[in-house]
Amino acid sequence: MNKILFFFFIVLGFSSCQAPTYEKMYINGLAQGTYYAITYYDYQSRDFQNDVDSLLAAFDLSVSVYQPNSIVSKVNRNERDVVLDDWFIGNFELSQEISEETEGSFDMTIAPLANVWGFGTFEKPDSINVALIDSLKQFVDYRKVALKNGAVLKENPGIQLNFNAIAQGYAVDVLADYFVEQGIDNLLIDLGGEIIAKGEKPNGDSWKIGIEIPEENAESRFYNSIVHLKNEAVATSGNYRKFYEIDGVKYAHSLDPKTGYPVKHSLLSTTVIAKTAAIADAYATAFMVLGVDKSLKLAEKHPDLKVYLIYDDNGLMKSAMSANFQQYIEPESK
Repeated sequence: MNKILFFFFIVLGFSSCQAPTYEKMYINGLAQGTYYAITYYDYQSRDFQNDVDSLLAAFDLSVSVYQPNSIVSKVNRNERDVVLDDWFIGNFELSQEISEETEGSFDMTIAPLANVWGFGTFEKPDSINVALIDSLKQFVDYRKVALKNGAVLKENPGIQLNFNAIAQGYAVDVLADYFVEQGIDNLLIDLGGEIIAKGEKPNGDSWKIGIEIPEENAESRFYNSIVHLKNEAVATSGNYRKFYEIDGVKYAHSLDPKTGYPVKHSLLSTTVIAKTAAIADAYATAFMVLGVDKSLKLAEKHPDLKVYLIYDDNGLMKSAMSANFQQYIEPESK
């Protein structure tokens, strides 16, 4: 009898030491005018759908210009005694930092220009002229806004903020932090193409992400390269899908804050790998403004940024990348 009990306790002890079995979980939905898709591994098989939806809704009430009662909308209306939250402050401070690094090619005060070009909260205009653009440029300069004593200070009340080029990536980081707090260390979050990968798959494989080939009218999506990610984020920005026409002229959604006009160069898309999705998102936008050569030069100064560019060379699609990006690309099968 004692031997049987002894054997029972050994088996019980062995079972309690076994590693938990992680179940693959997948949730998806709509938010911020786009989709989200989250894959994660959880030995408790928990469903975080409602929590994710609630987090994204709360986030929009901080930094979305499409929410009339959001903090950023109130700041843009110059309302008094607006209480700034950590999300707003985080987006603001990181935007200022990247604006400095890119010499103003990234600028959260782009809102007046984004609106008149139809990429903000207004309908696209019937016509645009030099006088109109020049009249708005006076309100666009990240150096004319600051945070002081918990409030946004503007040199001109006509200055308005737009976090669209960073907020989606920032939201991905917010979600990633939430999952980590729940004990989820292996996950992939995709919010409208802004992606973060944490940990790895149970079999030890890294997460695989495709870099889309820029095809303006493609019904299906094809990929130029596959990259492997682990504990990093990736974002892609491009002009090949987001544009509209006025009098037969195509206008890209990437605006140059300095000129007030959409960029006109050969760069079709930029993909940036960085430590956070917010950083990757913002730099991907900035690089679309800077163009191929300036983007690669800036990437050389920041080894924590990995950059992959697709551009048009006299009708031929070509790519260029920073030296540190190659390690992420999946080798071509022979």
